Amino acid sequence: MTENNDNFIMLPTVDFCFKELMKNPKVRKGFIAALLNLPPEEVEDTVLRPTILEKESKDDKMGILDVGVTMKDGTQIDMEMQVAYFEYWEKRILFYLSKMYSGQIKEGETYDNLKKCVHVSVLNFIHIPDDSRCCHTVNLRDAETGEFYSDLFELKILELPKLPKDLTSRDQLIGWIQFFNGKSREEFEDMAKSDEFLDEAYQTLLKLSADDKKRLEYEAREKALRDYNTQMSSAEKRGLEHGYKRGEKIGLKCGEEIGLKRGEEIGLKRGEEIGLKRGEEIGQNRVNALNQLLALQGRTEDMIKAAQNVEYQEILFAEFHL
Repeated sequence: MTENNDNFIMLPTVDFCFKELMKNPKVRKGFIAALLNLPPEEVEDTVLRPTILEKESKDDKMGILDVGVTMKDGTQIDMEMQVAYFEYWEKRILFYLSKMYSGQIKEGETYDNLKKCVHVSVLNFIHIPDDSRCCHTVNLRDAETGEFYSDLFELKILELPKLPKDLTSRDQLIGWIQFFNGKSREEFEDMAKSDEFLDEAYQTLLKLSADDKKRLEYEAREKALRDYNTQMSSAEKRGLEHGYKRGEKIGLKCGEEIGLKRGEEIGLKRGEEIGLKRGEEIGQNRVNALNQLLALQGRTEDMIKAAQNVEYQEILFAEFHL
């Protein structure tokens, strides 16, 4: 449980806090303006859509809190703060973006009623490891020419851990990423001085943190996230240990099989070499013995004929019982 002291302040990386922040129209307006790279005055009234605590399975006790927003022009935006690493995040967000898009029209309605849908992922983990940028916009383009195809599908991906340590950019969206990364009252207060919308977010954090009921909900959610991360870490550790043991057994068995096979191959080859050499030695000894016997009998012509004719040599071997 969070310590009970006057310096306590909720952190936006806890999705409960993020969702409560987005309930404030001015905070929502400032963040959406930064996301869409628009002047705040061009972002007209935004309306929160009812959302529920989504769960990936019936056994999932954590779920994911999202914020659904509809803009005045009909554009729909779904925002999620995700703290824990999610293995199939890109597949998940495409699935829900597709549902959000197709869910706009009912049976009998025409496609011209479809409006732009944007999914915003605010991630407290590295999702795109080979790119140092902390902000990404993904949309539909021609794969060869890069020509823009449609703006009806759009993904915004913010990776909080990639925030540069030495900030030189005055970009509004970088300012929000820095705010979401805040860890203390002092940090939030300092950032609030630079922007009226960040100041509104900071004042909202103060009010939320002073609300006993909200604080209990926040702490419960924080605990659920912490327990989930602990369970995932423990499961990963157990999986690695099981994998190591299983790998050792399989490796030992495979090693024995490979070693046995290799040993047989080497033994066979060595046996062939030794056998060949021994056979050559025996054969040469027979020839030498035959020549000696023929020489003793003065049969020089038979010696020459045997050297030229293998069949005749065999006849002579039989004659002398060699």
